[in-house]
Order: sequence, then structure tokens, then C-alpha cells
Amino acid sequence: MAPAGHPDRNLTHLRDSLLTHAPLPMDHIHAMPVEVSDLEAAAAQYAATLQELAGSPPVLDLVHLGLGSDGHTASLVPGDSVLDATNTDVALTGLYQGLRRMTLTYPILNRSRCILWLVTGSDKAGMLARLRDGDLSIPAGLIHREQAVVLADRAAAASEVC
Repeated sequence: MAPAGHPDRNLTHLRDSLLTHAPLPMDHIHAMPVEVSDLEAAAAQYAATLQELAGSPPVLDLVHLGLGSDGHTASLVPGDSVLDATNTDVALTGLYQGLRRMTLTYPILNRSRCILWLVTGSDKAGMLARLRDGDLSIPAGLIHREQAVVLADRAAAASEVC
């Protein structure tokens, strides 16, 4: 729930790393409405937006995910009750690193046609191996692997054969 332009907001990174280099029309950008006062309503509205754009239930063509050194992905973090969400595509998390988050949940992520993982840094090597092995005890391990592609730098893939 970081404000616009804040370094902890994913949209800030997306704009800096992608949108400034490959600009899209603003009506093609559907940012999560994390700056409103009624966050529950905002999550429901974002889920409705996804249905309008991608059908009911929504099926996304491509989801880009990262992998945290604690095994989290999206804002699906270890021990959070949002991991158990089965009847919603968008939910709010508890506090994680001092912030609440709005996140896509397993149902919509696992309906996606393709998952693209981007994993960088030596601190991710152990979790990358666990992801590869399908470790269901980490949040990232619950993302379906059949439609996934992993891109990892040498540091993250240190325990892998390249």
C-alpha cells in the first residue's frame, strides 16, 4: 500500500524498468488501486476489472513473477492468511516488511497461460532450487509449474547446472 512513486511500490519499478522504455497507452495500464481508503472494496473492484478484461473467471496470458529469498512470490508470503484464499482472485495481505499489500491469489495465477519467473541474486539460490523441485512448503512452490519458464542470473542459479 505504498503511495505513487514510492520505491516499495511495484508499479514504480514497472514504470522505471519497462514503461519508460516501451510506453503503452495509459488505458492499457491497470494498476491496483492501493491508495484508496476502502481497500476491501478496492480489491473487489480490481477483481471485477480483471473479469472485464480477461473473462470470467479471468485468464491472464502472461504473469511475471519474482522469487523472494523467503520463498514468497507476488505478495504471497510465508504464514499469511492470503495463502488460503480460494474464492477470490485479488486479496489483501497482512503486514509484510511493514506494509500491507494487495495481491493476485493462487486461483488467478494458476489459471494463467504462462508464468515467467525472473530470479536474480545469490540470496535466491536456495529458494530457486526449492522452486525447481516443487517444494510446496514455500509460497512460490504452489504456483503451477506446467506453464512456467524461469529466467535466472548466474548468482541465483549457482546450485544449478547451466
